Amino acid sequence: MSRMATFTSTVYQNEFLPEGGTDVTAIVRLGVSGAGRAGASGKAPAEIVIVDTSGSMGQVNMAAAKNAAMTALDTIADGTYFAVVAGTHEAYLAYPMVRTGEGMVAMSPRTRAEAKQAVSWFTADGGTAIGQWLTLARALFASMGDKLGNKHALLLTDGEDRDETQADLDAAIRACQGVFQCDCRGVGTDWIVSEIRKVSTALLGTVDIVPSGAAMAAEFAEILQASAARGVADAELRVWVPQGAQILFVRQVSPAVDDLTARGVPVNALTLAYPTGSWADEERDYHLAVRLPAKGVGQEQLAARVQLVVDGQPVTQGLVKATWSNDSTLTTRISPEVAHYTGQTELAAAIQEGLAAKAAGDDATATTRLGRAMQLAVASGNDEATSKLQKVVDVVDAGTGTVRLKRGVEKADEMALDTASTKTTRIKDA
Repeated sequence: MSRMATFTSTVYQNEFLPEGGTDVTAIVRLGVSGAGRAGASGKAPAEIVIVDTSGSMGQVNMAAAKNAAMTALDTIADGTYFAVVAGTHEAYLAYPMVRTGEGMVAMSPRTRAEAKQAVSWFTADGGTAIGQWLTLARALFASMGDKLGNKHALLLTDGEDRDETQADLDAAIRACQGVFQCDCRGVGTDWIVSEIRKVSTALLGTVDIVPSGAAMAAEFAEILQASAARGVADAELRVWVPQGAQILFVRQVSPAVDDLTARGVPVNALTLAYPTGSWADEERDYHLAVRLPAKGVGQEQLAARVQLVVDGQPVTQGLVKATWSNDSTLTTRISPEVAHYTGQTELAAAIQEGLAAKAAGDDATATTRLGRAMQLAVASGNDEATSKLQKVVDVVDAGTGTVRLKRGVEKADEMALDTASTKTTRIKDA
């Protein structure tokens, strides 16, 4: 971690509960500035580029993927440890060409040129087994012992995971959690968004569609530049609640919705730790709900202590409070931030449920859910969701969520809407 890093926290909530009230909700905004570059911790950053080279990639996509991988290699800074994996129904270490010992090498003009040569030999052949690709990446990172700080992978695929069972894929994902972060990109329209989102969510990355091979190189460069800017490695969110309290949920809600609730690991009897991965100069918002035993009017209680912890040390914290009151003007107030992000979480669910219903031929449910999504997107100022929804539905009345399903929608537009569903917007300034 950069010695210059500064951490901040802000809590948004209505702390007042009515007599007999038990549930406290809050938005906790955590921020980092002066994070520095990846490797600021003193340990080297590491990148693995995983390219789908299965037969379905075909000549055009394979050529674009090779170009994008070479662009990625140009983007990786000298001194960063790296490797290139080619993925089919098996996983192949394309570079460095080693069989034992360390499976990654430091980037330099020589190793960059050698890796590009290895990429130039890629041909499209074989099936798709993403779990095996992830397992090889995990083994490569592990082969480096404790040399590495930020560990990041970029995965490109064009197809459904057909050559292994879902159980195999799930087991591979679980084994990689906490080991490295992974951003995933799909090219074309033959891959399944929910399948790849499962990978990216578990591994604290992003998922998106690359609409054409031509856009692939710029997308790769952007992802790796973002990875290089994360100077704070492996931070965790710690949530303490008092004896007798229950954490109902913990969600990241900005810049994207990600439910962390099930990922809490006990630190002690009253504290759970949630992974957040590495940080650049950025702010993230977390939505927290805690259930407390009810107290009498006039009593106060600390409902939760939310900390960002780096290298085992708390670097900032936000306090969530509860005060019981019989003043209804206080207890009925809703925090604008809490209301906003509750809506953004519903928006993500409405889009995904609407698209799933549409795919299943249930046009009535699809229309209702996508209409609700449009209503929420417009009301909250989520312009990206609004513009992508407009490619899938015709808007009759955004205010009431009245829409009609468009006919002949491009599958790529539906997939772009699906991948964007979890991206949120900040509350508008008053």
